[in-house]
Amino acid sequence: MTLSSRLACLALLGSAVAAVAERPVATYSIVARDAATGELGVAVQSHWFSVGSLVPWGEAGVGVVATQSFVDPAYGYLGLALLRSGKSAPEALAALLAADRQPEVRQVAILDARGRVAVHTGSRCIAAAGHLVGSEMAVQANLMANERVWPAMKAAYEASQGDLAERLLAALEAAELAGGDIRGRQSAALLVVRAAASGRPWEDRRFDLRVEDHPEPLVELRRLTTLARAYERMNRGDELAAAGAWEEASREYAAAAAMAPTIVELPFWHAVTLASGGKLELARPLFADVFAREPRWRELVHRLPAAGLLPDDPALLAAIASPPPRR
Repeated sequence: MTLSSRLACLALLGSAVAAVAERPVATYSIVARDAATGELGVAVQSHWFSVGSLVPWGEAGVGVVATQSFVDPAYGYLGLALLRSGKSAPEALAALLAADRQPEVRQVAILDARGRVAVHTGSRCIAAAGHLVGSEMAVQANLMANERVWPAMKAAYEASQGDLAERLLAALEAAELAGGDIRGRQSAALLVVRAAASGRPWEDRRFDLRVEDHPEPLVELRRLTTLARAYERMNRGDELAAAGAWEEASREYAAAAAMAPTIVELPFWHAVTLASGGKLELARPLFADVFAREPRWRELVHRLPAAGLLPDDPALLAAIASPPPRR
C-alpha cells in the first residue's frame, strides 16, 4: 500500500471511528526519547479498559505514538508508517490531521527516532485537557481532574533519574498524585523500544507491559516492570553462563532473584544452568530452596534430560533431588 493510499484509508477510518465512538478513551500519557541510549518510549494510564491496546504505538529505530481522546488507532499505525517513510514527527502529524474529518476531538503525540516531537490537542477534547513539549519528550492529557496534571508529569520526568522506563513511570505517578483522570483509574501500559531495529522485532521491545483492569494500575505496572527487569537479568545470566563467565553469570542470577524473590522460576533455571555446567555444589542449595517452596518442581528435573537441558546422568539427578550437605 502506498503512502497516499494509506492516508486515503485514514480519512475513511476517521469518519468511521467518529460515527461509532460514543465515549473518549480519555487519558494521560507521555512520549520520550532517552538521549543517552536512543531508546524510545510511551506510557499511559486511563479510566478505560485495556488502554494499552489502543493508545501506545512504537517501533525501534522509527518512533512512538500516543493516540487518545476520541481515539483513532489509525493514528498509531499510519503515524509509524509515515515516520518509516522518512517523514519527521511534525510532518507525520500534519499529514494525519489533514486527512482526518474530526481532528478537533483527537489528542495525539508523535516522537521520531531523532527526538523530534509533535503534539495536537483538539479544541473539543474534554477539559481539563492540554499538553506540554520538552526536550525530546511531550506530555498530554484530557478529561483530567485539573490543569496541574500534565505540568506535573513534565516536571517529574525531567527531574527523575534512571533509565527511560523508570522516568516514564515517574511521570505517570506524578500525574496521579496531581489528580489524574477525573473518573479514576483502570488500566495502564508501558512500551519502550530500542534505538535501532535489529531485524528481529521480538527483541526490539525492551518493555511491552499492559495492565488491562486493576484498582491500582500504576502500582501493578511498576510491579510488572520490576519483574521484566528480573527476567532481563536472568537472560543476561544465561548468556554469560553459556560463555563460561560463571562469576558474572551468578551475579546476574542473584540480582534477578533479589528483584523477584517470590518467583521460584528464577533460582530454578539458575540452578539448572549451574548443574549443566558442572557446578553441582553451587546448584544444590538453590534446588533445595525451590523444592521446599514448590515441591512440584522436583518432578520437572527428571523431564529435562530428554529436552537436552540436563545431562542424562542418574547420579546427577539423584544428587539434585537429595538435600545438600550441611556445612
